[in-house]
Amino acid sequence: MNVPQLKILKGKDVPLDGLVGKRISIIGYGNQGRAHALNLKESGLHVTIGTRNIEKAEKDGFTVSTIEEAAAADLVIIALPDEVQGKVFSSQIEPNLQEDTTLGFIHGFSIHYAHINPAIGVGVVMVAPKGPGVTLRNRFQTGSGIPALFAVHQENSQNTARSIALGWAAGIGSSRVGVIESTFRDETETDLFGEQSIVVGGLVALIKTAYETLVEAGYPPQLAYIECCHEVKQVADIVHEQGIAKMMEAISSTAEMGAYEAIELLDDAHLRTHFNTLLNNIQNGTFAKRLSSDAAQDKRELLQTHEIEEIGKEIRSLMFPDDD
Repeated sequence: MNVPQLKILKGKDVPLDGLVGKRISIIGYGNQGRAHALNLKESGLHVTIGTRNIEKAEKDGFTVSTIEEAAAADLVIIALPDEVQGKVFSSQIEPNLQEDTTLGFIHGFSIHYAHINPAIGVGVVMVAPKGPGVTLRNRFQTGSGIPALFAVHQENSQNTARSIALGWAAGIGSSRVGVIESTFRDETETDLFGEQSIVVGGLVALIKTAYETLVEAGYPPQLAYIECCHEVKQVADIVHEQGIAKMMEAISSTAEMGAYEAIELLDDAHLRTHFNTLLNNIQNGTFAKRLSSDAAQDKRELLQTHEIEEIGKEIRSLMFPDDD
């Protein structure tokens, strides 16, 4: 199997120049939108915000406009939730776009699943930092950054979309560490699969099931929470900073041997079948079609009432007494 090699750009290969003097607007002012806006502003660029959250954006020193007004810019970054982007684009953004505008996306979802279909002549680019907005902001303020995926789906009528996107990546600080050239498809499908299989879905499934197994076997719920949930971050931090092999070296020989036996037991055909189902639903658009439903809210409420949440509050109050 031929594995594609990704091109990583940084430093002078990701110049700010393509965005200097351009009109930039960011539509949406949540965690990612705010981080991008502040980083771009502190890189010497002028940014206008199109948002209903007027007070917060104005407090941060931005000019705030309507979404319709914000659509008339050289780079229009759409930082709205995936499930509403298509509707807002068709009703408020698209009718106000200029012919040579470049649309910017922080996630490839809406373009990849054709919720948004920009006209020919409108640039379509993506700069997707691989981390939450708060991390993007914090790293920028310390003189560093976090890696970002970069893609040009469609050039604008002036063939400046690529240079604009590189300027965007530089302006948020990703050029300091690495900008990985990719595609909207690859970013979207790998991002969704990672979230579902391990980073969120798989992790929660393992924590919840392990906790319930110990409690149902008669062990105190507080101990079950500490062993199956609280300690996850300590191990994950080592993996994040040093990799899996170094994490195995850092734990006890008992834990390491137990880990290898658990890996062999858990990594079976059943698990791989489920992972392939998740990936297939992402690739064929089945998951994207379900995104706009209210199912997530119902499941969130079920999780909020699970015993593990009450026990978690009790344990966290002992571990982090100053957080209340």
